[in-house]
Amino acid sequence: MTDTPGRSYGGQSADSRRLLRRARLLDAAIDAIAANDWRTITVDRLCAAAGLNKRYFYESFTGLDEVATAAVDAIADEVRAATMAAVAATSAEPLETQARAAVDALVRTLVDDPRRGRILLGGVASSPVLHDHRGSVMRGLTAVLVGHARSIHGVELEKDPLAEVAPAFIVGGTADAILAFLDGRAEVSVDDLVTSLTTLWLITGNGAAEVARHRLQR
Repeated sequence: MTDTPGRSYGGQSADSRRLLRRARLLDAAIDAIAANDWRTITVDRLCAAAGLNKRYFYESFTGLDEVATAAVDAIADEVRAATMAAVAATSAEPLETQARAAVDALVRTLVDDPRRGRILLGGVASSPVLHDHRGSVMRGLTAVLVGHARSIHGVELEKDPLAEVAPAFIVGGTADAILAFLDGRAEVSVDDLVTSLTTLWLITGNGAAEVARHRLQR
């Protein structure tokens, strides 16, 4: 049997309990993906890791691909929310302050729980479906960066070919730098990582905008 809609147990509604079970399945999926175990995972093993009866899997998901993509979406949503909140909180501040706040939120969201960084940034193997979905999610996050850059630099950069290349360059380089930190290839502190990435973001973004303006004036 499944929970009766609207019935409460222990002060929690049926919907609340379903959300908690879904969260446990997502966390178990994140564990499996980060440990490079996803290609051999089964619904039975995932439910056992989440401490749930198998029947509860199908109240939230239709299959393993769906729970895997939901896990990536959950991580991306955390990154997007943290980064946009940081930018909004510093919107009246100089560009350097906004960039530092955005990078700090991005980095700490992904390194405080290394599983999130490795999964979202491609540091672990995955199924073809998960690989494609992760790529789509990263393109969506890149689009957020592009939108913010346009609001800062105006339309000059948008009209230049650099607009197509610079965001992917920044996001790709940032992803590799964070993975290098998580893997121990970049032996720096979190603060040094944030400071270095902020500097590189500003150099790349401001430099690209300046080149675009110069080209338009010729």
